Formats: sequence, C-alpha cells, structure tokens
Amino acid sequence: MSKDRTNGTKKNKSGIVNLKVMVAKLQKSLLLGKKLPSDDYFDEPENDVPEDVKEGHFAVVAAEDDEVKRFVVPLSCLTHPTFLRLLEQAYEEYGFDHEGALTVPCRPSEMERILVLIYTEFSRLSLVA
Repeated sequence: MSKDRTNGTKKNKSGIVNLKVMVAKLQKSLLLGKKLPSDDYFDEPENDVPEDVKEGHFAVVAAEDDEVKRFVVPLSCLTHPTFLRLLEQAYEEYGFDHEGALTVPCRPSEMERILVLIYTEFSRLSLVA
C-alpha cells in the first residue's frame, strides 16, 4: 500500500486499479485520435491529431495557477512511475471526462524537470541494454 500525497493515509489497491484504467483509456483515446485518410470533407477538425504530434507521442498540457505550457511526449512516458503519479493527480483533479488535451496539474517548469528525469533514466537504460 502507498501513502496518499494529500492526507498521508494508506491507499488500497483500488487506486492502482483506477490508474491502470486511466492509462488504458488514455492509450485507447490516443489510438482513436489517429485519423485514417478519407474523402469526407465534413470531418470535424477537433478530431485531428496536431501535426507536431508524431506517431508514438501525445500532447500534454502542464497547467497550474496562470502558467500553462503544452508538451509533446513519447508514449514510453506512460510507463514511468513519476509520470504515472502525475496522471493520477490529473485524474483526481479533472476526472476521466476532461475535454481537450490531457492536462496535468503542475507548473511547466516541473513538467520539464520530470521529462528530463525520464529521458535521462531511459537513456541510461538503453545504454545498458
């Protein structure tokens, strides 16, 4: 069991199950966001994946107080414990039905620090493997 960040109480395994469900829904929504080529001129543009989001990546918005910044991160971040904790916080704050881009409740500078940590760890692991 892990400690809850907000009040220091013990969490049961349902928190882990909710996180797994949230990650699965996120992965599914990212896959569904990919558009297949079509001749339909009436497609709604909000269903398009932005051009700067390459295959194997997704957009994340870090927002806290008045600071907001969008990041494009690799799907591999979804396996890192630090990023998963951030997703859990996003779920607690915004729920599953949040509209628009995935938004996480942290300052952009904190998101940059987390991404540097993740990239450094993944780089170190790929050099060892």
